[in-house]
Amino acid sequence: MSRINTNISSLQAMHKLLKNNADVATRLERLSSGLKINRGKDAPAALIASETLRSEISGINQAIDNSGRAGNVINTAEGSLSEISQLLLEVQGLTNQAANTGALSNDEIAANQLQVDSILSSINRIASTTQFNGVKLLNGNFDYTTTTPTNASNVRVNAALVPSGGGSVTVAIDVTTSAQTAHVGKVGAAADNITVEVTGNDGSEQLTFATGTTVAQMITAVNAVTTTTGVSASLSGADLRLDGTKFGASQFVSVKVIAGTWATVGGTGGKDTGVDAVVKVNGAAANVNGTDVSFRNSNLDVEFTLASAANVNNGTATFDITGGGATFAIGSKVSEPNKAVIGLASVSSGNLGDAGTGYLSTLGSGGDNSLSSANLVKAQRIIDKAIKQVATLRGRLGAFQKEIIDSNINSLSVALENVTASESAIRDADFASETAALTRAQILVQATTSVLAQANTSPQSVLALLQR
Repeated sequence: MSRINTNISSLQAMHKLLKNNADVATRLERLSSGLKINRGKDAPAALIASETLRSEISGINQAIDNSGRAGNVINTAEGSLSEISQLLLEVQGLTNQAANTGALSNDEIAANQLQVDSILSSINRIASTTQFNGVKLLNGNFDYTTTTPTNASNVRVNAALVPSGGGSVTVAIDVTTSAQTAHVGKVGAAADNITVEVTGNDGSEQLTFATGTTVAQMITAVNAVTTTTGVSASLSGADLRLDGTKFGASQFVSVKVIAGTWATVGGTGGKDTGVDAVVKVNGAAANVNGTDVSFRNSNLDVEFTLASAANVNNGTATFDITGGGATFAIGSKVSEPNKAVIGLASVSSGNLGDAGTGYLSTLGSGGDNSLSSANLVKAQRIIDKAIKQVATLRGRLGAFQKEIIDSNINSLSVALENVTASESAIRDADFASETAALTRAQILVQATTSVLAQANTSPQSVLALLQR
């Protein structure tokens, strides 16, 4: 070395020392933080992938939390509905007991009515007070809102994915084939003494017509027992026509001749069954029982009854779902497919039942179907309808919780494990590797420090040239 102004060996040693010191600092930072990537320069591409996975992990964790809370809401509603079911069963027993008028006094019936009034009050109280986090659940707060249906009644929306931002869902109903009642008939008046057994879905009744009984008189006799049989009579031209009171393939009318001559029109062997309507909702086939229609797909679950104007071949009906329902965000991202929706209709006594059958509230004191009225058969039908409605709602809530909420939590938990493992592989430090690298870096620092000391002293060899 014959130059002293510039010590290249020293510069090289300093460069290596700085690099080794930086390596030691990096290893210490990773070991202290537990992360392999602490800043963008550590691994730019890996950082982008890691942040994307971190965002997904955050979304999944929140989705699991949201699903758990949704389950709590459903549990709260279902618990109250369970109590309402028990109360309805009590009303069932009290109504049945009140029908036993031959063994009950008026005072006992009045006492039963007092209990029914108390039960109806309890049902209304439960419906109006059941809440979660201050939000009412069973008072209709989460029921869907619709436009006035055209040619449809008893509309019940169980679930509908209504677009956010003021959108709506149109329910377009097309009737390909109308529903029919079961019907048989008889030609002309009674030519001799006739005894027949008229049977419908509700029961049977024997009727006797004397010779010369007119068709109009037969109609009056049949209609007098309609409540018992479920069969009504009307005039068809000059002949008698017997129809079931309800539409559908599950309904039937049968006339069995006990004595005399009965010239039957229609049916087979004096019996006929009804026909279910054939209906499409938004272009897809619906399930139909008579004129009662239910339709369900991934975005829509509705039930309704066809009005007479729609129950014709090529008939139509329509309504729009404009909002409502309980919406739960159960996905890792906020999007329409990641929403789970369910409708919770009011279960007050004024909403249990329907317009055709009647409402539970009419069983209260002074109501048309109270225990002191002569309408206990109708009251029984209303109770049956209410029990079925509550049971169906409980079943839907149970299916929603089990098949959507619980399965979603299970699916998200598996996804969380895999995404977290992927993020960890990218970002977390491997302590075994880092400690080995730290040891190497520390040794290199010591070595380069020693080398730098030697490089700094090497220019002293020039002094030998200055000695004489």
